[in-house]
Amino acid sequence: MSMNTREAAGITGISVRTLHHYDKIGLLCPDRDPVNGYRNYSDEDLDLLQQILFFKECGFSLTDIKGFLANPNFDREKAFVLQRECLMQEQKRINAMLKTLDKTMKSWKGEKTMTQSEKFYGFGKKQNPYEEEARRLWGNEAVDKSNEKLGSMTEEEQNQVFENMDQMFRELAKLCRKSPESEVVQNAINSMYRFFNENFGVTYTLEAFAGLGQLYISDSRFTQNIDQYAEGLSAFLSKAMGYYADSQKNS
Repeated sequence: MSMNTREAAGITGISVRTLHHYDKIGLLCPDRDPVNGYRNYSDEDLDLLQQILFFKECGFSLTDIKGFLANPNFDREKAFVLQRECLMQEQKRINAMLKTLDKTMKSWKGEKTMTQSEKFYGFGKKQNPYEEEARRLWGNEAVDKSNEKLGSMTEEEQNQVFENMDQMFRELAKLCRKSPESEVVQNAINSMYRFFNENFGVTYTLEAFAGLGQLYISDSRFTQNIDQYAEGLSAFLSKAMGYYADSQKNS
């Protein structure tokens, strides 16, 4: 059973605009109705959305979450355990603040005295004590650098990057019936390589670029996202990116 964007927004409590944004940045990309192009959210999409929202409630950025979910070593069961521990920690922090509030109310009424330190028990910057563990399991240095780069951009600049990336994949889709080794395709792959290195704060080595191409076919989330531009585009790009990396190393 599937539902449209408005229905999905209704049961999840997040806005249609947010769901559109998740799709735009490649975080949650449901299938499209072949007739009208509308998004159709499957049970699997909603399960993934729940995972995303759990991570968000734990204080992780969308860039971090996207990196975790794209990692081939991502383990959903371990993620649930981590998220539960994180939320339990947050519950303890909130309970501490509630106790401070109760004591403050009694102090204000003259029923109780408080030390200066007691007045601020439970306050302080909200921190995620499990971020290091999540990064150890699924994150890497590239996630940090990409997060820093995107975080320095305005929302308009971020949207422009993702719009440019969307256009890039549309142009690549027009070439997917040609040989991955052809000059016109390799020129386009060179532009793709430069785009990734110039826009995400990460320096992709040729090996990492070829490895990304392998993820396009080994990770169903990548495959689904890319093949919406053209059937078989993920496999085509994987071959073209691998050939590009090898030819550049041998040149």
